[in-house]
Amino acid sequence: MAKSKEISKTDDSYKNLVSGVVELLENARMTAGRSVNAIMTATYWEVGRRIVEHEQEGAARAEYGKALLKLLSSDLTETYGRGFGKRNLEQMRRFYLTYQITQKPYAQSELSPIAQKSSAQFTSNLSKFPLSWSHYVCLMSEKRSPQENSMKQKHCVEAGL
Repeated sequence: MAKSKEISKTDDSYKNLVSGVVELLENARMTAGRSVNAIMTATYWEVGRRIVEHEQEGAARAEYGKALLKLLSSDLTETYGRGFGKRNLEQMRRFYLTYQITQKPYAQSELSPIAQKSSAQFTSNLSKFPLSWSHYVCLMSEKRSPQENSMKQKHCVEAGL
């Protein structure tokens, strides 16, 4: 029988294995967190877009926005719990209006109102939002010109925030 080699926590090869696995797991967790943030941020932008388009229905100005947000908030909170209060929906609406992406409105698309967006169209928006939702909420909380917002966003991305 072959003699088995004893493994010790002090062996350099074992230390290298552990540090390599730890680094791999930390990187995976960080990447997963960033992916979830990107998906949620793009989702909130899309919620904002749908609210604005429903409010406007092609008109220049929405008249019943407050009642709509209150009712939508109630329904989403009943279904999903916290996170869909009127204030959050207002922020999603403002997020869409602040960071509009050129695209065909769903009412003009070939998609049914139920589908409204294919996964490929949705996924293409992920790269448009390099920051987390909370960063965008902070950026929108101060009055800035679109150019100032863009510069602030660029600064946050470059700083790795």
